[in-house]
Amino acid sequence: MSARHGRGLPHLAAAVDLPGCFGAEPYLELIRLAERGGLDFVTLDDSFGGPGPDAVRVLSRAAPVTRRIGLVPAVTTAHTEPFRVRAAVAALDRVSRGRAGWRIDLSAGEDEAGPFGRRPAAPLGEPRWEAGDFPVRGPSAVPRSPQGRPVRVADATGSKARAVAARYADVALVGAATPAQAGAVREELRTLAAASGRDPDSVRTLVSLLVDLGDGEHAAAPGHGGGGPRPTVRGPLYRGGPVDLAELIAGWHAGGVTDGFHLVPVEPRRDLERLVNGTVALLQHRGLFRTFYPGSTLREHLGLPHLVRQG
Repeated sequence: MSARHGRGLPHLAAAVDLPGCFGAEPYLELIRLAERGGLDFVTLDDSFGGPGPDAVRVLSRAAPVTRRIGLVPAVTTAHTEPFRVRAAVAALDRVSRGRAGWRIDLSAGEDEAGPFGRRPAAPLGEPRWEAGDFPVRGPSAVPRSPQGRPVRVADATGSKARAVAARYADVALVGAATPAQAGAVREELRTLAAASGRDPDSVRTLVSLLVDLGDGEHAAAPGHGGGGPRPTVRGPLYRGGPVDLAELIAGWHAGGVTDGFHLVPVEPRRDLERLVNGTVALLQHRGLFRTFYPGSTLREHLGLPHLVRQG
């Protein structure tokens, strides 16, 4: 396994989505498990106008039963008044004492706009998606965030999304199947961030991978694991064991192609347990991942500065 390099330890996050689950308790169980592993944050997708969890509500339930892990709901801004989104995320940040982020998202379908009587969804990259400095209409008396501003997480896989993420996001998620691809996107994001007047070091790039850890302790299926993830219609997929996944995480991070990983379990309960008790435990044993949270806010976990201005 590659040695740790000067950029510090990798950042790790995980999705805790449970298709078909509506009660909060199963989500809380996964979030507590992720916290035991020292992960930077968890993400939870919202289900706008359809069956599924209210991500902000579930993570607000998780806040008092966890102490350190970051809580990042996907928040749809295309059809919800931005000031309401800001207020909801700010409330989550207060109840979690500075551990909130928000995954900026767009509803893909025009049918979701119907119930609100609002204009059609904007093409990716238009100002409504940017939501960067929130020039919004509506109530503005939102109390200050305990961390200055909740962390903004955005998918930066597409070229238009990268331009917007480089300008506004704190964490950019990138689907990449090879180290070369990951490194190229990371460098593009840093260049775009600098061009927009930002410090490139203020953007964390995490490779987003689907992970299937059901194939034993070490063995990786052909084209997966030590050989690298395999592209699929859902995004890059790693299929193998926790040990090979630890090797992949350490190797890619040591190579400087990513700041860490956002891992999406194929089978949530099984794969998250194997991730924490297998992959993360091995990285910790080798000094390649934290064994405790040195700070209390999500910005501290990510090595990002406290911001005076709230977004």
